[in-house]
Amino acid sequence: METTGKAPIGRPRGFDADEALERAVLVFWAQGYEGASLTDLTSAMGITRTSMYAAFGNKEELFRKALERYTEGPAAYAARALAEPTAREVATAFLTGAVRASTRPGDPAGCLGVQGCLAAGDPGRAARDALVDWRNEGQSRLRDRFRRALDEGDLPPGSDPETLARYIMALANGIAVQAAGGTGRDELQQVADLALRNWPPGN
Repeated sequence: METTGKAPIGRPRGFDADEALERAVLVFWAQGYEGASLTDLTSAMGITRTSMYAAFGNKEELFRKALERYTEGPAAYAARALAEPTAREVATAFLTGAVRASTRPGDPAGCLGVQGCLAAGDPGRAARDALVDWRNEGQSRLRDRFRRALDEGDLPPGSDPETLARYIMALANGIAVQAAGGTGRDELQQVADLALRNWPPGN
């Protein structure tokens, strides 16, 4: 029997899964993994717990899907920055993107990838580990891009791609934390601009 593309047998899904996931992103972004209760999530998503489990799995699986959606949406600046032609432009686009994503009107302040699980007990360990991996992956991609810049002569000899990547990631994470604390976009952009004044000159 052909079932590809059809809903499972039983009560049909009566909600937009993409819209529900977008709403879950906002809940996790605003409240963190442990702070977001199942009631908070299902209320925001407009579905029952049964529907949530059927469509997204348990809370941990929902969080991972929400993080993927966040990466493709508000945090997509990170991937776009890597395509910039010079290392300085990569760093500039990355930090400017972090400022804008952390201060989006109508969205929670800060970054889901930073604040989502900063303080988590054992129930949140898997989510915390997922976010550590997420941040480390972003840093590794920056490092690889800066290695390429060094090989191409875009960074001066002796530049350390690993340290530069860690520097940019630490700044981006700090921007997110300050945004969550109420610092505005203009002030955070000034911080990013100041940090880039120390960027190694290109050849």
